[in-house]
Amino acid sequence: MFTLDCKGKIFEFGSAIVMGIINATPDSFYDKSRKSTNDEALFVAEKMVQDGATILDVGGQSTRPGSEMISIDEELKRVIPLIEGIHQKFPEVIISVDTFQSRVAKIAVEAGARMVNDISGGSLDETMFSTVAQLNVPYVCMHLKGTPQNMQTQTQYDNVVSEVKNYFINKIAHCEEAGIKNIILDIGFGFAKTTEQNFNLVKNLKEFTMLQKPLLLGVSRKSSIYKTLGITADEALNGSSVLNTIGILYGASILRVHDVKEAVEVIKLGNYFI
Repeated sequence: MFTLDCKGKIFEFGSAIVMGIINATPDSFYDKSRKSTNDEALFVAEKMVQDGATILDVGGQSTRPGSEMISIDEELKRVIPLIEGIHQKFPEVIISVDTFQSRVAKIAVEAGARMVNDISGGSLDETMFSTVAQLNVPYVCMHLKGTPQNMQTQTQYDNVVSEVKNYFINKIAHCEEAGIKNIILDIGFGFAKTTEQNFNLVKNLKEFTMLQKPLLLGVSRKSSIYKTLGITADEALNGSSVLNTIGILYGASILRVHDVKEAVEVIKLGNYFI
């Protein structure tokens, strides 16, 4: 299906893969994903690897709506020891750093990360593209308008699918001009979008396959799911699995999830229908 060049090491994938979420934060929207100690996070990382995660996505800055910005030094303090620990224990696992700060990306890759996952698509740090190009790692470019602090006021679109697609066309050009070799696209489910817009993007995910880049889908336990169902994030596993199933049938290559075992099962069964 696609390949990833991670600092000269080539990973080839014949079907969709799972990215497990590891939040080194005290305030992520799903409270069970918050890891207060490195030992706790390493325990979760080990279970995710055993359950079939190909990528572990480590983040130290919460990006939920209205989240508080932390300093770069604090972000580094949260993620670097954890990345070093995971890399030492699971050297073959692809570690992704979830950050929009180029300095954090650089130090994280030096510590063992092999991918940069940027929710801002380079809009919050003008040196991100050049930094990722120099690091020679894959780059996840997500669609976002505004910032996590104000994005919920940035939901005005004439046509959300067309506008997100045009955003990616522009970002791909800038990434390639900077020298980034592997670009992964993320529609930004839950970021600067209403529930209807989020679902519309998933429904039209095939529209983005024409851009010929791997698609990452990150819907896990988000509010569009649990508010629609009248439940809580803690109860949203089934709804997440439904959208992940739709996602891989419509072209998603990477599922970013809190619940690795269930997402792996979605892919195993979904592969019979692709």
